[in-house]
Amino acid sequence: MNLSELTTLRLGGPARTLITCTTEQQLVDAAREGVFVLGGGSNVVLPDEGLDEVALVRTTGWSQSGATVVVEAGVTWDSVVVRTLEAGLTGLEALSGIPGTVGAAPIQNVGAYGAEVAAFLTSVRVLDRTTGKVADLPASECGFGYRTSAFKQSPDRWVVLSVRLSLGTDPAPVRYAELARALGVELGGTAPAAVVRDAVLQLRRSKGMVLDPADPDSVSAGSFFTNPVVASAPEGAPAWPDGSGRVKVSAAWLIEQSGFGKGWGDGRIGLSTKHPLALVNRGGGTTAELLSVAREIRDGVSARFGITLVNEPVIVGAAL
Repeated sequence: MNLSELTTLRLGGPARTLITCTTEQQLVDAAREGVFVLGGGSNVVLPDEGLDEVALVRTTGWSQSGATVVVEAGVTWDSVVVRTLEAGLTGLEALSGIPGTVGAAPIQNVGAYGAEVAAFLTSVRVLDRTTGKVADLPASECGFGYRTSAFKQSPDRWVVLSVRLSLGTDPAPVRYAELARALGVELGGTAPAAVVRDAVLQLRRSKGMVLDPADPDSVSAGSFFTNPVVASAPEGAPAWPDGSGRVKVSAAWLIEQSGFGKGWGDGRIGLSTKHPLALVNRGGGTTAELLSVAREIRDGVSARFGITLVNEPVIVGAAL
């Protein structure tokens, strides 16, 4: 099978051997052998030359005790959001519509609209490839930060098997100005969780950030660059305090101000017509072309502002 069929960017060469893992033990066995592990394929850039062996994470276990849920890595993330809301649990609604599987959530510390998964994780069950042992790591040992974790920093070491989430039952405060405006509430105010989910999905669709076969702008890995954290923001740039005395600057603004607007690019890879942070495969593109475009944007922002953007998706076998 071609790996492009397993990624949202529709990029990647052949997988010479595919192993479908439907149990934790199958996943552990494959990972111990050094096989490349692939979940939903929504936050990864795979090489044009392909990979020898790939283990597909298709585990589906789920358990709930009160406001605590344990979910295995192969469950799709948005189905977790839906199921927790149906159970009367709150907290994940701002993370609606994020593509991919549960296993990727702690690796990337997925976040959106003022929420991030680290706020709800109590532990992550992992395989440590350096020892071959399975362990339950408390959240305090997972190295969570803005779109990163210990797992992302050492991708060859850790394989996520499942997560334990501690959720609430009361409406969560809205912590993102754009979402608050969409809901018609004050920042810090509340709205029913189901209403928040609907508003988040509408916002994401308007930016091409919900997977949709009818939307060519969704053939992407979502936001390709993280918002840089710097000592001070360029004049006029949207920025937010990061809690450490530095500020987080809008990468989308930096990109547009550097001459890369929505829809930029005349090749098979270019920017989304809906959002300047998303690199889109318009059809027939290659990973080499994607990386070339990403480098051009990164270098353009660096030349204009002296700020180096960092890729959010994991790039396998290459680097920007």
